[in-house]
Amino acid sequence: MSFITRGFSGRRRERDPRLPPGQTLVGDWPVLSAGPTPRIADDDWEFAIGTENGVHRWSRAELEALGVEDITVDIHCVTHWTKLDMPWRGVSLDRLFAGVETSHRFAMVHSFGGYTTNVALDDLLGGKSWIAFEADGAPLTPEHGGPARLLVPHLYFWKSAKWVQGLITMPADKPGFWEQNGYHLHGDPWREERYG
Repeated sequence: MSFITRGFSGRRRERDPRLPPGQTLVGDWPVLSAGPTPRIADDDWEFAIGTENGVHRWSRAELEALGVEDITVDIHCVTHWTKLDMPWRGVSLDRLFAGVETSHRFAMVHSFGGYTTNVALDDLLGGKSWIAFEADGAPLTPEHGGPARLLVPHLYFWKSAKWVQGLITMPADKPGFWEQNGYHLHGDPWREERYG
């Protein structure tokens, strides 16, 4: 497996109250990926939620018709960089789950290219996550997860899966790709939940 990293430069600001422990403030947006970057045409993209009650699917137009929001959040990468006040546009997972019933408490997020990450529904709902199409005022590039990525800003950024295509709810928590390779199951940056 090869790792690609571009554009990381920053300075440590231990005393900034918005920086979690061990993080370094950056002004740019570093690109970190494991493996090749998938190229997905907007017309071929859709999002699906699978539960014990069936599968729900949305095209991009159907998803955006649920209501696009402007969000400004801080993002924190497990590799120690933080970007503050980053603007995004996307659709809240709350809007998708408004029509989805499940008794499950966890989800496995799936991306084009085979990447997975586990997230508790409590971390996805209640105004905590979005399917994002834009960042910094522009459509997401493939290198940053376009045409769409999950945005879960209160967790380390590996949970904000690039090239997202859907999630499957689960009754119990199971590790995804990075979690199987030693990363923490939850990933709270304020608790430095980097590794399991």
